[in-house]
Amino acid sequence: MYLIVGLGNPEEEYNNTRHNMGFWTINKLANQYNIEISKKKFKGLYGAGTIENEKVIILKPQTYMNLSGESIREAIDFYKIEQEKIIIVYDDLDIISGIIKVRKKGGAGTHNGMKSVVSNLGTQEFTRIRVGIGLPQNKNDLINYVIGPIPKEEKIKLENGTTLAKDAIIEIIKNGVDIAMNKFN
Repeated sequence: MYLIVGLGNPEEEYNNTRHNMGFWTINKLANQYNIEISKKKFKGLYGAGTIENEKVIILKPQTYMNLSGESIREAIDFYKIEQEKIIIVYDDLDIISGIIKVRKKGGAGTHNGMKSVVSNLGTQEFTRIRVGIGLPQNKNDLINYVIGPIPKEEKIKLENGTTLAKDAIIEIIKNGVDIAMNKFN
């Protein structure tokens, strides 16, 4: 069984922000496989289903970004998910908008949501898909950049990035993370 997590902020005002690329991605995945993400547990919203003949739990932590790891830890403990069956999708400032990177392991970098995940899981060894959102022109304005409105032309790039991330999740489940890394990085 896979645990697929999209990081984001739960309130409606954050739906269309760069910080919610994880939510955008797993919403697309859930729609493609008719998985309803509506059950409340694990400090989040989740749904269960099947993707490419594998059972999956899709989770959207509702803890706000900086506490995402708490929600993920609860789901892992409840379902006894193996480390290699965890996939976490989130936004990344250091990657150009619309580009994704798939990795088997790694640090949290400057991403507060991932700092919470690494801290709560006690490991950096889990698959992650980083969806590029690029850097703002004014690097002193990072907060407004990640949780502020997205210009129309950039939204198209971000939609493409989240579609690639969704496809990468499917590839990981079908053929493994190494093949997904070769195909999408």
